[in-house]
Amino acid sequence: MSLLDKEPVKRVEKFLKGFDQSLEVIVLNNSARTAKDAAIALDCDVGAIVKSLLFKTGDNFTLCLVAGDKRCSLNKLKKIKNIKDISMASPEEVKTQTGYTIGGVSPVGHLNKLEIFIDKSLERFNELFAAAGHPNCVFKINFKNIQKITNGKVEDIIE
Repeated sequence: MSLLDKEPVKRVEKFLKGFDQSLEVIVLNNSARTAKDAAIALDCDVGAIVKSLLFKTGDNFTLCLVAGDKRCSLNKLKKIKNIKDISMASPEEVKTQTGYTIGGVSPVGHLNKLEIFIDKSLERFNELFAAAGHPNCVFKINFKNIQKITNGKVEDIIE
């Protein structure tokens, strides 16, 4: 079975095609589980890799799309959300909320509606690469379109 036949990857592909027919899932020979792995596999700057990080924000969840060379700031998130208690979601929570396992969490096609914040520093790149439902699958998109497709809010969320 091809990776493109896996349900999470198909879910991403359907979402991408619904937004723009030219967007497609790229299957990599090597794992893109980490931003560094993805950058090596794609021969691009590690910062152009979009990390999809899920945080538990009180009773809800917030997905943060962060440049591969940056770290998400919990303090900045707390200020933006105006709440005191924010933590990384557990692997089980990630799977339940997004439908993806860690390493393959896509910015789109989640099982549940999520609030999404986009790291302002991603604007530096003409092309971005984000996970497409599996650690060996990604898709290429520009900054303007990642905002549109995710309906995410651009914020300063990095340390």
